[in-house]
Amino acid sequence: MVIIRLPVAAGTFYNIEKELLQKQISSCFSHKLGPKKIEKEHFNVAIVPHAGYEYSGPIAAWVYSKIEKSNYIIVGPNHGGIGAKFAIMKTGMWKTPLGEILVDEKIAEKMIKECPILEHDYIAHENEHSIEVQLPFLQYRFGNDFKIVPISVLNEFADETLLEGCKIIGKTIANIIKKEKWILLASSDFSHYIPYNQAKRIDNLIIKSILKLNEKEFFARIEEKNASVCGFGPIAIAMVAAKELGAKKGKLLKYATSGDITQDLGAVVGYGAIILK
Repeated sequence: MVIIRLPVAAGTFYNIEKELLQKQISSCFSHKLGPKKIEKEHFNVAIVPHAGYEYSGPIAAWVYSKIEKSNYIIVGPNHGGIGAKFAIMKTGMWKTPLGEILVDEKIAEKMIKECPILEHDYIAHENEHSIEVQLPFLQYRFGNDFKIVPISVLNEFADETLLEGCKIIGKTIANIIKKEKWILLASSDFSHYIPYNQAKRIDNLIIKSILKLNEKEFFARIEEKNASVCGFGPIAIAMVAAKELGAKKGKLLKYATSGDITQDLGAVVGYGAIILK
């Protein structure tokens, strides 16, 4: 029996109707904060936001305007706190209004074998939106002709224990990418529900650490600033994997906040589109 992971973010984070969703994604590209055009650029690792499309969609579109057709390891934070700390879904498919995407069981099994801290756990993924919201963008670009391996990270504290786990997973993913030519996407938003100027100031510091590919400094700044970056684990995994693949630095494609969309600057969420190469 094939496990079908049903969409839980459709109708809230993005449109539930196929044609309306396609139009919504198209408008993310053409938005004043969006990339306007598809202009491919080779990279193996990227960081992309995961809020509702009306807020973070134009920023996410920057990564998806550059991305090449491949298969994708997508690592996102576990907002609900349910399931394994490092949870991989090793079989089945993910459904969105644009179709169904297969999980690459062979690659997932290989990752579990090489990295025992990864646990097969469907429950961690069942109600989590951070990976799901990436799929319609990929389907918009490439149809359903690709596979994924989804990994959920239960962030608790930006401490040495989590960082060591992220390093192990990052190196495992890099080995897969070297052999299989996959792309890694780390799903994360930045500051949450703080005033506009404060969010920009904190996020600028955090992003500087990411662009330097310094995961230790990145974690230190998360703690120092008490930064509400929801996907700090996935971002650390991305930084480690990128360095293992020979990346020298990150490139910020676009940064904005929900306040740039709504004009409500009192409590904003920050979004960044970053490639590591």
